[in-house]
Amino acid sequence: MRILVKKTILFYSKKYPIAQTQLLIWYTEFSKMTFKSFNELKQVYGNASIVNNYRVVFNIKGNDFRLLVSINFLQQACYVIWFGTHKEYDKIDVRTVDFDPKILTNK
Repeated sequence: MRILVKKTILFYSKKYPIAQTQLLIWYTEFSKMTFKSFNELKQVYGNASIVNNYRVVFNIKGNDFRLLVSINFLQQACYVIWFGTHKEYDKIDVRTVDFDPKILTNK
């Protein structure tokens, strides 16, 4: 699975250093996998949840952080939409939250 825009992962790993190792482990593992469907993904990531519009939520660092990605199974590609603490996750609408493009220009 190609994970588009690695800079997003690096941004969040710096923003949340306590989750850095687990986030980078997810990135490394996920980028080596191939999934044809959410059902196949679920067999490997049992705690993953499908939201809608191909959005999938992963638990990172146990249940402390949430990672929201958009997956295109046909193209074998995904990108990170949002990452944050469980508490922050409870304050967003996971179905409609947008990727913040400012992340790409953050130094």
